[in-house]
Amino acid sequence: MKTYFILTINPGSTSTKIAVFENERELFSQSVEHDSACLEAFQTVNDQFEFRKKTVLKILTARQFELNKLAAVVGRGGLLPPIDAGGYAVNQAIKDLILAGCLSPHAANLGALLADAIAGPLGIPAFIYDAVSSDEMEDVARITGFPEIHRKSLCHVLNSKAMGRKYANEMGKTYTEMDLVIAHLGGGISISAHKKGRIIDVIADDTGPFSPERSGGVPLLALVDLIYSKQYQKNELLKKIRGQGGLKAHLGTADIREIEKWIISGDKKAKQIYEAQAYQIAKGIGEMAAVLKGEIDGIILTGGMAYSEKLTNMITAYIAFLAPVKCLPGENEMEALALGGLRLLRGEEEAHIFSSDFK
Repeated sequence: MKTYFILTINPGSTSTKIAVFENERELFSQSVEHDSACLEAFQTVNDQFEFRKKTVLKILTARQFELNKLAAVVGRGGLLPPIDAGGYAVNQAIKDLILAGCLSPHAANLGALLADAIAGPLGIPAFIYDAVSSDEMEDVARITGFPEIHRKSLCHVLNSKAMGRKYANEMGKTYTEMDLVIAHLGGGISISAHKKGRIIDVIADDTGPFSPERSGGVPLLALVDLIYSKQYQKNELLKKIRGQGGLKAHLGTADIREIEKWIISGDKKAKQIYEAQAYQIAKGIGEMAAVLKGEIDGIILTGGMAYSEKLTNMITAYIAFLAPVKCLPGENEMEALALGGLRLLRGEEEAHIFSSDFK
């Protein structure tokens, strides 16, 4: 079997992660945490490009990895307009759109630019894979009671699909043969319904269960009252929704390991809030089970919080009657990018071509 060396790049809001794989095997990985003051010196996310590129090259140099061994570079897909899931070759249309600065600002947008910057001089392909904005939702799932507002497909696409493929392989099947509900349990929580390899509906992090740092869905009438009370400015409310909500708002910390220690020591409030989070996650999984009409081959719990046996046992107690429950903890993003790139190189999948029509 031919050997492919693949570099994966995942720029996060406060970190830059890279990994090098030899086919399916990870050779090494490294994450560099960036000082917030350093990042704040850049006026825009795009302005961080050269800084992030130097970070990637510095890691590779320190590891003494020969760049000419690479067959491809795969970057994290950012907040592009709605696109198909899977791999995209990084082309001028993608780069122009990102550089125009009209996308929602997030470091993940730099994934395509960084991949291209490393791959271009080497004459090898640069890809993005399973971008955050990948959209396979059914049209009926987009409609809300506000004609002006449509539901969007925003979930942890990369890890969720990767874990769907992993579970299917364990079951001796392919991802496209299975119907799954996958809950990504991290700083933000998303739950998705996967029907024969497509994410047909999602519960995004602002519409479902609250998480360690995010409020999740809240009663609309109460939220409207809060908005017009003028108690909070817009940016303060946005922080309550993402960053300062959920467990952090209730208990002052987003670290579930710490909260579990409090529960063991008899903290009744911590126990109640923690149980409420598990309860809401289970409700969300039930909602996606209805989307699949109860025909479910498996329920997957993934993300960082899935390492907690206490939390996953609490969730499983509610949902085990629906389908077999499998815990596949961790973010798994670097492996997912590498395996996606490997399928593209092997011709098992064909890379999509991003068109300027998306503008």
